[in-house]
Amino acid sequence: MERGITSYGAYIPRLRIDRAAIAAAHSWAFPSLRGKGARALANWDEDAVTMAVEAARGANLDAVSSIALASTTAPYADLQNATLVAAAAGLEEDTASRDYGGSLRAGTSALLDALLSNREGSALIVGSDARQAKAGSAQELAFGAGAAAVTVGTQDVIARLVGHATRTVPFIDHFRAAGDDYDYVWEERWIREEGHGKILPTAIRDALSNTNLQPGDINHFCLPTTLRKAAEAVAKKSGIAPEAVADDLSAMCGETGAAHPLMMLSLALEKAKPGERIMVVAFGAGCDVLVFEATEAITNYTSSSPVSAQVARGVIEPHYTKILSFQGNLELDWGMRGEANDKIALTQQYRAADQLMAFTGGKCPDCGSVNFPQLGKCVNCGSASPLEPYDLAREGASVASFTGDWLQFSPAPPLYFGLVNFDCGARVLMEYVDVDPAILKVGTRLRMVYRIKSIDGERHNSRYFWKAVPLAPEGV
Repeated sequence: MERGITSYGAYIPRLRIDRAAIAAAHSWAFPSLRGKGARALANWDEDAVTMAVEAARGANLDAVSSIALASTTAPYADLQNATLVAAAAGLEEDTASRDYGGSLRAGTSALLDALLSNREGSALIVGSDARQAKAGSAQELAFGAGAAAVTVGTQDVIARLVGHATRTVPFIDHFRAAGDDYDYVWEERWIREEGHGKILPTAIRDALSNTNLQPGDINHFCLPTTLRKAAEAVAKKSGIAPEAVADDLSAMCGETGAAHPLMMLSLALEKAKPGERIMVVAFGAGCDVLVFEATEAITNYTSSSPVSAQVARGVIEPHYTKILSFQGNLELDWGMRGEANDKIALTQQYRAADQLMAFTGGKCPDCGSVNFPQLGKCVNCGSASPLEPYDLAREGASVASFTGDWLQFSPAPPLYFGLVNFDCGARVLMEYVDVDPAILKVGTRLRMVYRIKSIDGERHNSRYFWKAVPLAPEGV
């Protein structure tokens, strides 16, 4: 059976920094710096792994037998990041996993590999990035943060691959050496004329050559780039209609690295009607071009975390220095409370992996109580019968109590925490994040999210766990 895209999901951090605020912070040195709109800002407890988990949760994970994580900012160089995402997303241990990196087209390369594979079951492909940029640079205005996920399979296909092409060309428009934080970017005119203008049209023509399609048949043209009007120029040179050029999400998100081709694809799938064609182009040391055609099944599919909803939920962060602080480029004096040495016990982390990574509680077979953490006996009836796994990550919950603490250390004070009442009856002491104080009260509904719990700065290791996000009431 033909393989194609079966579902998609996206995640964009809630925080957005106004580009005008960035420009204002640098006006003393760069008075000509300008920016409109806002860009997504990853919180201190978000990285490529946590964002990938949230994007994956928006896709259909049934029957997933493999996962690929594409990122240029993955937190670990010698520890498979996809394994962490798989565990937190609740995938089975026999799931094949691999990391893709080294290029902004890592996401499309992973997607194309999955589409051309003969592997049984569904494949989950996630692109996730939170790229850093030097203060005052054009990239600081352009870069965002986010993740997008798609699944590939043979059942309920919503978009099928009808053409593709790849070019491997040692054209270097930017690079980041191992161990460096920032990209080195070459001159824009060179990139636009020699890179985009010559490499992409040839690959686009090749992608269409084995189909019955003409450039004018493309309804959604997705080309991530930080260069102004570059996508329009490539479309024109390739014969693609100007109205087909897709929204690049620059207004309220920014460019999300290896995630961005999948992000734009997901947004196009939200809008596509049966029979419409989507072309996705990713540029980086060559390019990937993928052409999809939406099927009738797309009319009956709705993602639980579409790109449009992720864009709409953003709130403007007025403090520019949060970018510097969250990225470790501004050392604040947090006092002695911020000096704790938080070494992570890897043995304990492994033994409790199902609880820590997947947020799995235990249901007592005798009294039905859900326990977290899982202990030797049920905390309700004292039964020593083995507890049955219970998924708390997707369980509904509400606030039982809360505190906003300015004394305990938090990289984004105050530290909100309190007791959480799960609908199943479990009660857990948890942190609250992405808090709007106006809606935080007893009874406020909550959603669980995967985040960094703490960072071992000496060994550069992160402890991950689940936190609770307060949800605004319907209509608010």
